[in-house]
Amino acid sequence: MDEELNVTYITFDGHIFLFFIMFTLYILITCSNSIIIYLILIHKNLHEPMDTFIAALLLNVAIYATAIYPKLLIDFLSEKQIISYSACLFQFFIIYSLGCSEFVLLAAIAYDRYMAICKPLQYPTIMRKSTVSIFLEWLKVNCCVRSRLVTVFGIICYFDFVILPRLFIVFTYTKIFIVSYHSRKEIKKKAAETCLPHILVLMSFSCLGVYDVTISRVESDFPKTARFIVSLQLALYQPLFNPLIYGLKMKEISKHLKRLFCPIKFF
Repeated sequence: MDEELNVTYITFDGHIFLFFIMFTLYILITCSNSIIIYLILIHKNLHEPMDTFIAALLLNVAIYATAIYPKLLIDFLSEKQIISYSACLFQFFIIYSLGCSEFVLLAAIAYDRYMAICKPLQYPTIMRKSTVSIFLEWLKVNCCVRSRLVTVFGIICYFDFVILPRLFIVFTYTKIFIVSYHSRKEIKKKAAETCLPHILVLMSFSCLGVYDVTISRVESDFPKTARFIVSLQLALYQPLFNPLIYGLKMKEISKHLKRLFCPIKFF
């Protein structure tokens, strides 16, 4: 009696070019985020609260990319693109949890900038290492609770981890803008240098994130190609450009990057 075996064949036909493109992007994302995190860890002058939050944000982005790209790369090399229900739920949970964490971290960075610019005398007292450590410990994902009211639970989480942080960010940057507008030129320059990268990251992530959440819950005749392109931007733009924005725009991090890649000074 012949035994029937289920065999999965892996093929390189048709998707090999896409595989190498996405694999290259994944390597760039991993390396660029890891380099910034490494610089923040080894240099003591980058152990300030804002730098710690940036490192946590980039780590969050790197994990976010790892939750998407490996499965995507496997699909490019597979004859059939299949995912189990449990794996789909796990990936869904990881992606949305990390998305919520990014909004909370951006809110923490906004608060740090608010204290540094608007209340500089109170900054050393409030933004201590112990305060940052407590915040990062609280940020650990503890959402593995079963609930029958999944929709209600999702709405509550969306309000707590997306809406409230965004409102808080708008409030803090409004206060920073008002204080900077009535301050000296040096204060305005400092505010622009430190706040502009966060605002760029926040705006891009907010627009793409709101689109992704809305489209997945609302029936729409939105073209599939356009939907795919925007979804790809969420998986590509943030992980790849976050380290570039922070590495080039943040003065101290940019200085250490130049020393790392150009150790010899040319006169």
